[in-house]
Amino acid sequence: MGKFKHLTFNDRLHLEILKRAGHKPKEIAELLNFHVSTIYRELKRGEFEAVNSDLTKEKRYSPDIAQEYMNGVLEAKGAGLKIGTEKKFADRIEEIIINDGYSPAAALAQAKKEGIEFTVCVTTLYSYIDKGIFLNLTLKDLPVKRKGEKRKKRKLTQKRATKGESIEKRPEEIDGRKIFGHWEMDTVVGARGISKKSLLVLTERKTRKEMIFLLKEHTASAVVKALDRLERKIGSAKFRKIFQTITVDNGSEFSDWEGMECSKRNKKKRTKIYYCHPYSSWERGSNENQNKLIRRRIPKGVNFDDKTQRDIDEMTKWINNYPRRLFDYQTAEELFNMELQRIAA
Repeated sequence: MGKFKHLTFNDRLHLEILKRAGHKPKEIAELLNFHVSTIYRELKRGEFEAVNSDLTKEKRYSPDIAQEYMNGVLEAKGAGLKIGTEKKFADRIEEIIINDGYSPAAALAQAKKEGIEFTVCVTTLYSYIDKGIFLNLTLKDLPVKRKGEKRKKRKLTQKRATKGESIEKRPEEIDGRKIFGHWEMDTVVGARGISKKSLLVLTERKTRKEMIFLLKEHTASAVVKALDRLERKIGSAKFRKIFQTITVDNGSEFSDWEGMECSKRNKKKRTKIYYCHPYSSWERGSNENQNKLIRRRIPKGVNFDDKTQRDIDEMTKWINNYPRRLFDYQTAEELFNMELQRIAA
């Protein structure tokens, strides 16, 4: 039996890996040398409800949510209001969150980049919004729903791709996100039964660079044509360097693995396609997180038939220039361009 002690952020990262691998709390407690009660409390502390690309929902654990909560507990000890004398900061934070659609964490990063001085951390900022400290900013203005908010459940079935290489055969070094050129691909649909168009979303695993294309129809041939256009635009040689592998789900729109892998120009292989296990959206975690940003700009139920590629390009630019806490608030665009310079050297 483990001892009572505090978890570090490293412990929380290990906990997340073990949880995703299917280990039970008791097994996790033994592997990390913590009391099982500590693990149960930690899982509850970092719990959030994730919406998969197929609109099914599942409970997951986030080490970042748990860590921010604990930071807030420590910050709250003896702390008073810090925002009262920082009017310039408060006004700018309201603008960034309300007008630009940034999260509180990203808004703080943007304010720092603009040279605005402040003494408020992310957890304190959330607390102030919750308490109604701001004049215009409320919880309703935040881009992500608060933990515990219930939504209607919806059961969906997903068609299986007929053939293709399983993710089990994907090289293990890709899992670490240390190598550039490995992508995840997904589709985002509009109002069901109304929209004919859909979005083809590609996310580079290392930099989180996003490429989004408006499909006129939600079919396998439309997906292949979009990749063909992208190859023509950047050139076959560059395409092979940038898109070494692409991991997709088992949706029918990704059933033509040969068409996606082979160049239309010379019939040579331009990329390698891997298929996730059915109903295992976490195997495309980058896609899932990026899709949340898409839904900030285009809520569910919107008819994509009214959208143009120019509309999608503007949204893509916003996503790629969004400050990422994961990268110490650098943007995906900055990191992607650095990688392009490296492979061109």
